This record gives sequence, structure tokens and C-alpha cells, in this order.
Amino acid sequence: MANREDMIALIRAGYAARDGGDTDSLVTAFHPEGAFTLMGDKSALELTGRMQGHPILREAFRQFTEGFGFEGREILAELVDGDRVAVHSRVTVRYHPTGKAVSTEIVDLFTFQDGKIAELIEFADTAQIKAMIS
Repeated sequence: MANREDMIALIRAGYAARDGGDTDSLVTAFHPEGAFTLMGDKSALELTGRMQGHPILREAFRQFTEGFGFEGREILAELVDGDRVAVHSRVTVRYHPTGKAVSTEIVDLFTFQDGKIAELIEFADTAQIKAMIS
């Protein structure tokens, strides 16, 4: 089990990489078989679902960062329990093709293995995302 400070530092570095569009640094925060899941109904929003492994994560994160910018992230809460971390944050999401931006809140649930992110499950307002891209 990683210690609290190391897990929080890796999460914050991952957020900085995501917010800066640095997908390679973001992927290195993940375990080689790590997974990312954007929760939601895939029939309502194609972006949702589970992606696993560095090659798939790299391509998915590249597509996400090309489409959506994250600006001004404010971490509202961090809860650590063993090898699991929950983070509640507020962020402005900008849809690059139109420039439209909205403020939203996101909850991320992390599980760690060998000092890396083994799983990240993200809960975001997928209806808001769908409205942005429609």
C-alpha cells in the first residue's frame, strides 16, 4: 500500500498533466494495466466506458484532451482509505471545437497498486458534456 502523501502527490501530478494536455505524463501515473472509466450511459454518450492499459489510455486521453480542456481545477475534498482515494473537484471544462465552457464538479475514485493508479472511475455530468458537443 502506498502512503497517503505519495498517492495524493501522484493524483495532483496527474491532474496537472491532464489540465495541461500532457497525455504522456498522465499515462505514466497509471499502472501498465491501469484502467479509466468515465461513468455514464454509452448509448447516450459515446465517450463513456472503461479503457485499460497504457496504449488504450494514451489514445483515449489524447482524444479527451483534444476535445476538452480543463481549467482552474479546485480540489474541494480528498479522502484516503488504504489504497483508495476519492477526490471531489470543481473545474471549468472547455469544448475546444466551439470554445464553449461550463463549470462543473467531478468525483474521481482511485485505486492504487505498486505506487501507480490501478483504476480511476470518474463521475461527471455526462448530460452536460453531451449538451456541449451537440
